[in-house]
Amino acid sequence: MGVRKRPAEKEQLLVAKGTGTGVVHDEDKHERSDLRGDWGNIAILFFLYLLQGIPIGLAAAIPMMLQNRGASYKQQAEFSFAHWPFSMKLLWAPIVDSLYWTRFGRRKSWLIPTQYLIGFFMLILSLHVNRWLGNSEGDDVASHVAPNIPILTGIFFALNFLAATQDIAVDGWALTMLKRCNVGHASTCNSVGQTAGYFLGYVAFMALESAEFCNSYLRSEPADEGLVTLPGFLWFWGLVFLVTTTLVALLKRESLPSAERGHEESVDLNIKQTYRLLLDIIKMKPILILTAILLTVKIGFAACDAVSSLKLIDAGVPKDKLALLVVPLVPLQIVLPLVISKYTTGPRPMEVYLKAIPYRIALTLLAAAVVWFTPAMIYDHHVPYYYYLILLTNYGLYQIALYSMFVAVMAFFARISDPAVGGTYMTLLNTLSNLGGNWPTTVVLWMVDVLTWRSCTNNEQNDCAGSVEQEACTTGGGKCRIDVDGYYIEIGVCLVYGILWYAWGKHQIRYLQSLPLKAWRVVRLQKQHSS
Repeated sequence: MGVRKRPAEKEQLLVAKGTGTGVVHDEDKHERSDLRGDWGNIAILFFLYLLQGIPIGLAAAIPMMLQNRGASYKQQAEFSFAHWPFSMKLLWAPIVDSLYWTRFGRRKSWLIPTQYLIGFFMLILSLHVNRWLGNSEGDDVASHVAPNIPILTGIFFALNFLAATQDIAVDGWALTMLKRCNVGHASTCNSVGQTAGYFLGYVAFMALESAEFCNSYLRSEPADEGLVTLPGFLWFWGLVFLVTTTLVALLKRESLPSAERGHEESVDLNIKQTYRLLLDIIKMKPILILTAILLTVKIGFAACDAVSSLKLIDAGVPKDKLALLVVPLVPLQIVLPLVISKYTTGPRPMEVYLKAIPYRIALTLLAAAVVWFTPAMIYDHHVPYYYYLILLTNYGLYQIALYSMFVAVMAFFARISDPAVGGTYMTLLNTLSNLGGNWPTTVVLWMVDVLTWRSCTNNEQNDCAGSVEQEACTTGGGKCRIDVDGYYIEIGVCLVYGILWYAWGKHQIRYLQSLPLKAWRVVRLQKQHSS
């Protein structure tokens, strides 16, 4: 609560994330790592994942800036579509995996043009982003310019689409760039690199863009702006993308898997075969039940996850301070998966998942209580330190529940995925999990304004339902007040839904967990192996 998180709760490279890029056999899991000759490749992968995290972090920072510029929750819902590409990449992943220019390189054929496009998008965006964002907070109301949400959504959707495509290419390249005994380090490069990029694009940017933060901690003489502006930040990273992409294109050769580096010959599927395989997987009964679970489980937490931080900004909590709450929790985010994984390595990893759900539901109520009491704890825009301690404690506890669910479900995915098509299988399950978090976020953001009742303090006939009515109220010397806040209605609905879902979902999850592994195998592949 209080901090925007990355899409998909830190989607990570587990087993062999990709689409048909190879097979990870059980015997390979215990092969001893030997990094000699691979340190340069590790550095390249880390930097490529770091670049991927920059646009993701920026897309998380924009809602905070929009909230300070008076954007409605319906506009926030519209912008939330910018986060959807990582939940949809399975639709075009087979194309990225199957079509390429052999002489240039299977992965470089997509990686190089994709990163060039990201760089050019950032340079173009830097020239217009202030105009599209509208006036900043504190501007004269009479000259207020509203944010251009459709253009911002389209631009950041395109950036995330390109970042998701780059993710597909880098995931596939990692499996052949590293020696087979070192492929497990690709997940570390993914997690640490993308986290570092997200940190730079979100936390570092929000802090350095804030005049208040820079004047308090980084300057001896106060100034009206932060050390970094959004156009300058975009321009810098746009140039970084262009320069580093050129260096990778010219200096890094993509080699085919070789027996000398411990690689086995991979079995590649063409586009038609991959899509047909996906259809076969989706039609299996256990997958249909798992799909229903993944697409509905996060509705119970959606109001807390999507709206709470924006409500805190409305109440006067500085957006840069909210972003900085991530910093002291970074060690916790690193240690948590390691600790939780000890309890998810057995045959029943989803027991951890089920135990975390009630705690996460309860913590949404605690988050709503914090939002409720926030106006009473802030005096003249001064936020006391004990209030940040409350936020940090609540967010830390929430992270424990969130990571418990994430690590458990990822372990379950790795356990049930058919090793013959591990990449495709895992990508499908990750996509469903990501989509199950994104669509409730968009819906609850859209419904906040619909469920909120307002009135004008000097004209009870004016319900302040739209921008025209709100302007009329302000012009007449009144102020729009909230009589019924849709956020709390949504919290209540999500609470009831979460309790009912848990009563249904725990039986379904335990049923799926009790199935033998052969129940998750693709029938067509079973027939091929038996023949």
